[in-house]
This record gives sequence, structure tokens and C-alpha cells, in this order.
Amino acid sequence: MSRVRIRRGNKTPPELNITAFLNLMVILVPFLLITAVFSHMTILELNLPPASQVKPDQNKPKKEVNFELIIREKSVTVSDTLGGPIKRFDIVADELDVEGISALLVRIKQKFPDKLNISLLLEQDVQYDRLVQMMDTVRLVTEMEDGVEVKKELFPQISIGDAPPPVTARR
Repeated sequence: MSRVRIRRGNKTPPELNITAFLNLMVILVPFLLITAVFSHMTILELNLPPASQVKPDQNKPKKEVNFELIIREKSVTVSDTLGGPIKRFDIVADELDVEGISALLVRIKQKFPDKLNISLLLEQDVQYDRLVQMMDTVRLVTEMEDGVEVKKELFPQISIGDAPPPVTARR
């Protein structure tokens, strides 16, 4: 008869070496925590245009001046609610005079330093990039003071609404 050798021994499972995995985690976790700071979003608070604040029991309602930027496909008009249009800026070759609008808003802010709100009134076909560009323009202005760039607040409370229909010339 042939002898069959049967090995009987301790059959213990092999030991797992997780040192390499732990080294990877020690490096990966701080890296992910550091890069997570760079993925944040800026949120602007927008409001609806203010409703008429005239009360029926007042004899002579005191009108407050409000400023508007009427953004159309071919132009941007800066106006106030009491006097009407102040200045119109045409869009030529898809370029807008942002510096001119900003300079006009700075002059308005100098006359009305306590005024914080402005309304952006848009036509339906206005591009989203133009809206964002105008929001940035009306919120802040960068000026040079003593050789240092300083950001100053213009009209931080922005309301968005629909533009009134364009006025056509009558014959």
C-alpha cells in the first residue's frame, strides 16, 4: 500500500499588511481637506423691485428717487424714477462701455451717498453674461488712492425686473 501523507497543521490565514494603505490615507486626507477650500461659490442676494410705497391717506406723497439700469439687446440706459433717462450707452460690436457706466454711477453715488439700491431691468433676450457684468459694475468700483487699488461700494442692494417696452417715435 502506498502511503499517503496528509499534512495536518495549523491552517491560519495569512496576515494582511495594511501599512501601505494607511500611508496613502495619511497623505490623501490632508490633501483633500486643503483643496476643498477652493471649491466655494459666491452668492449675491437679489430683491424684487420695490412696490409703490404711496399710502392712500397721505395728502402729498413724498417721492423717493430710485435708480434703474435698463438693459436692452443694443443699449444700456441709466435712469431715475423721477426724472427719467439720465444717459444711454450703446452696445457696439458686442462691447459695452463699462467704464463709462461705472463713472456715471460714481457721480450719482456722490450726489446720493445714502442710496444703496438699484434696479436692473432686462429685456428677455439679454445674455446672462451681460447681466452678471452689469451686477458687478453697479455693486463695486475700483479706484486708485495713494497708489493702492481700493474697492468702494456703489449700490449693493440689486433688484432685477423686466424692462419696460421700448418707446417708439411717433409721427
